Amino acid sequence: MSSAIRIDKLGKCYRLGQTQSRTLRDLINGVASRITRRAGHPAHRQPGQSVDGKSFWALRDVSFEIPQGEVLGIIGRNGAGKSTLLKILSQIVTPTTGSVEMRGRVASLLEVGTGFHPELTGRENVYLNGTILGMTRAEVRKNFDEIVAFSGVEQFIDTPVKRYSSGMAVRLGFAVAAHLEAEILIVDEVLAVGDVEFQRKCINKMHAVSDSGKTVLFVSHNMASIRALTRRAVVLSRGSLVFSGSTADAVDRYLQENHPTNQDSVAVLDRPRPFDDLSRDLEFESLDVDAGPGNSIDEGTNLVISVGIRCRKSAASFQFGLTIFRNDESPVGSTFSETHSPLSAGEAGTYKLRLPTSELAPGQYYCAISISDARTGGRRLIDSVTDVLPFTVHAPAMSGQEWQAAWGPIRFPDVEIVESQFQESVADTSTIGLHS
Repeated sequence: MSSAIRIDKLGKCYRLGQTQSRTLRDLINGVASRITRRAGHPAHRQPGQSVDGKSFWALRDVSFEIPQGEVLGIIGRNGAGKSTLLKILSQIVTPTTGSVEMRGRVASLLEVGTGFHPELTGRENVYLNGTILGMTRAEVRKNFDEIVAFSGVEQFIDTPVKRYSSGMAVRLGFAVAAHLEAEILIVDEVLAVGDVEFQRKCINKMHAVSDSGKTVLFVSHNMASIRALTRRAVVLSRGSLVFSGSTADAVDRYLQENHPTNQDSVAVLDRPRPFDDLSRDLEFESLDVDAGPGNSIDEGTNLVISVGIRCRKSAASFQFGLTIFRNDESPVGSTFSETHSPLSAGEAGTYKLRLPTSELAPGQYYCAISISDARTGGRRLIDSVTDVLPFTVHAPAMSGQEWQAAWGPIRFPDVEIVESQFQESVADTSTIGLHS
């Protein structure tokens, strides 16, 4: 299959520092200096050039190819270089080094609703926005009914956009962009907005675009959307390409590098709590995983968690609650401890929690842990912390087929065949006549 996009040693360097102001005198001096070419004159400094000469590589030596018709995910934390890469591919900025080859017309959706005029109606903005995104008037007219139906704002299509809710404007903006007749579609974070039904519709539309042979580059911080929409992804970190491969492996690599490490006692005390109304009469002081290097355990073994708490004010009996999350932020399940007797003010205690992991598939996980009032059945939280206690479940050596992250976080016992039926095949007794 031919490549729709080929990126070779791509780099983009920006100069940092204070820039000179551009007054009329500066412009005149700049013209004069270019004519006389007096080296070292302050006017020789180009607009935007830094005074201190420092540079910043937003991208450096990035190379990969995208086959025609593939939906490629691009993931990375803020500042990794994703937006710079998309701007280069959209021909908004020029690269400092390297080259990009693209085959086909490119349509970019870097910000939904760009070009909408609040005083114009939805109908007028469809034509305006379509033109800004590169569609001809004939193309907009041909797709107009489908665009409006997809957006779901038919009833308000002749209403000024200033009276639209933000969600309605987003729906209409994506509907226009989704109907661009281009071979390459670049999409940045559009699925982070809109309700669940609309996001599902967007994902289906992106699949349809890919099935039609078009190439899609999809950038998102939502790992669920990345998993649902793409089969292959690349990971950027500090301007460099650090991984290219299957989406499941790419997401695991990204989350492994960006997930918080195990917390010491000071960090646990200082961590922000997810809820503002926690009394913290009982308070977490320390959390630790009793496991091997990297907080790793073998599949099927128990996970032991050490929990240190202190009672600031005499409290009633309590219990611990623990929720396990996969590293893509999807919850796996929850468990609760037995009830513990109250502590006195100033008293501290250390508890060992043993969590069976026999059904957890190999992969990376983390926890949220809470202390709750046992008298309320665990409904009233006393203290709670999230994104803590990361651990890794490893498959034993020679355990058979390697587990794929896309199969899910639960490894069920082997399926048992309880009944089987067979039907004897019926021999074909018909004859074939041969004629000379």
